[in-house]
Amino acid sequence: MAAAKIKTELQYGSLSIGEDKIVSKAKKAYGKRDIKELNIYVKPEEGKAYYVVNNDPSNSGSFDLYD
Repeated sequence: MAAAKIKTELQYGSLSIGEDKIVSKAKKAYGKRDIKELNIYVKPEEGKAYYVVNNDPSNSGSFDLYD
């Protein structure tokens, strides 16, 4: 049985952003360092997302959801 194709899209007010773009923005904000685990917390009411890389709070940050 083939795996199901899944698409996630966040829509909030005039914001519409897909999961792929959110992950891409987090990786870009973090940089080119090794990522084994990436946790992203989306706060659309703030227009921001927060990330933690490799479960290490010192490897955390945020980025704007709006371009």
